Amino acid sequence: MSGGGTETPVGCEAAPGGGGGGKKKDSLGFAASPAHLIIRDLGEIHSRLLDHRPVIQGETRYFVKEFEEKRGLREMRVLENLKNMIHETNEHTLPTCRATMQDSLNQVLQRLQAATDTVCRLQQREQERKKIHSDLLIAREKQHVTQWEDFMTEQRSKQAEVDEEHRKAVEKLRAQYAEMERGLARLSAF
Repeated sequence: MSGGGTETPVGCEAAPGGGGGGKKKDSLGFAASPAHLIIRDLGEIHSRLLDHRPVIQGETRYFVKEFEEKRGLREMRVLENLKNMIHETNEHTLPTCRATMQDSLNQVLQRLQAATDTVCRLQQREQERKKIHSDLLIAREKQHVTQWEDFMTEQRSKQAEVDEEHRKAVEKLRAQYAEMERGLARLSAF
């Protein structure tokens, strides 16, 4: 591991048959002191207990591998579902929608044409009614003008008659007063 030397059992004893007459040798071949062996064992214990990099790296590689496999399968399922949905849409839903839309559009166009025809008829009727109304107004106006002219002519003739009667009445009264004055003049002479 990360100790850098050879591994020894935890009990701080050298492996039998290590050569050198019972003295331990380190990796360079020098005889190791007991302090050196303790330091080496402590390094190994430290690396096993506190240095988790190799374990974490292994776990990380395992997690990434599992994640990629599951993700790949999940994405494949999603893509397969999308493919099936698109196929279903293209094969069944779109033709049904297209047919329904054609039927509905034909009905809408027929209703729209009927509504347009109705509006045109109503507009023609309204124009005819307005024309008749304006013709009637023009005829009434002409009739009123004619009646007014007849009325004014009649008023002038009546005025002339009244003026003539007034003139005659004035003449008659003048003659009567002239006669009365002559009668008074005769009586005053008596």
